[in-house]
Amino acid sequence: MNAEAPQGAPGADDHPDVTTPVVVPLLEPADGVPEVVATPEALAATVAAFAAGTGPVAVDAERASGYRYGQRTYLVQLRREDAGTALIDPIALPDLSALSDALVGVEWVLHAASQDLPGLAEQHLRPSRLFDTELAARLLGMERVGLAAVVADTLGLGLAKEHSAVDWSTRPLPAEWLRYAALDVEVLVEVRQVLAERLAVAGKAEWARQEFEAVRLAPPPAPRVEPWRRVSGLHNVRDARRLAVVRELYATRDRNARERDISPGRVLPDAAIVAAAQALPRTVGQLVTLPAFAGKGTRRRAALWQSAIDRAVALPEADLPATRGPASDGPPPARVWGDRDPAAARRLTAARAVVAAASQEHTVPVENLLQPDLLRRLCWSPPQPLDESSVAAALQAGGARAWQVELLAGPLAAALAAA
Repeated sequence: MNAEAPQGAPGADDHPDVTTPVVVPLLEPADGVPEVVATPEALAATVAAFAAGTGPVAVDAERASGYRYGQRTYLVQLRREDAGTALIDPIALPDLSALSDALVGVEWVLHAASQDLPGLAEQHLRPSRLFDTELAARLLGMERVGLAAVVADTLGLGLAKEHSAVDWSTRPLPAEWLRYAALDVEVLVEVRQVLAERLAVAGKAEWARQEFEAVRLAPPPAPRVEPWRRVSGLHNVRDARRLAVVRELYATRDRNARERDISPGRVLPDAAIVAAAQALPRTVGQLVTLPAFAGKGTRRRAALWQSAIDRAVALPEADLPATRGPASDGPPPARVWGDRDPAAARRLTAARAVVAAASQEHTVPVENLLQPDLLRRLCWSPPQPLDESSVAAALQAGGARAWQVELLAGPLAAALAAA
């Protein structure tokens, strides 16, 4: 579907044998923008239509990241041949299990599925088969894997993304946003067909199948231990008392954000938390003199923040957090391996070279060939006896897919043994 530059286009005479792809803007859904499905009656009609449809179903979801608390889904988009496009309001219709039941056995096509599947599961939408166009693009070695870039590469169409970061919790949703949402699934099945053909030609179709299934079956991520340690700028806070202030402000902010259903960063920026921890103000008056607390909303709740600071300052020494984060069950940071275990450092260097060579040979990003954490664990505590069979077992136990084990176990075993 890629078009070529017309004769006489700028630069055409300079390179007469080179054609320049032209991306045609995709401006309107072929069937128009449908009404938002927001009633049980409309949902029942949608379920019937999609059950009677044919072929894969394109699925997308919109969240309000940066606006609302958590990763709740605020719009679900679907498109299927002979069913058309549906835009469903999951706030009005939180239980979409009937739709999921109607699509059992049907392949769902999503872009970057791992981002949307957890939120869709909250609406009881769970695929029984999956094709992830973003992951397919990665396995094919495409340089740009965002949806707009993949649509342009595969179909020669330009997909606008100007509404990707808007507040999808807004009601009613503006017409322009709904048009954008409908276009996100307009050609997703066609993109899937092109990528599937490319995967087959590259001999990567089975690799992709295994990767898609791993994403589909992935459990929810475990809750983070001490999530407050991920506050941006925390490296500037070094003593335990000030870390306690960060911890208490983080917890207070999280409770307030959850109660108000607002993104925590909008309630109190990370920069304000760090500034308060560094300054240790003893009064509300001192707190609001900090530039990070100059905003109206921040000043309005200054007493709340000062109370959190006061609680942290009053903690006994025994209740202060450790200056280092919680112990991990994994190996130490690779930067210290040279001092702590030179042999492990040599193994890691050799193993990384193996994965880098495979990445170049098969045109697959390193991180998609093998999880970096799994590679570090293998090199820090290699299996014994160190041979292809034991390395394959270690990789499989660490979550590597069969195609990754087959591709890497032998070369990694040889490299580790020689390091």
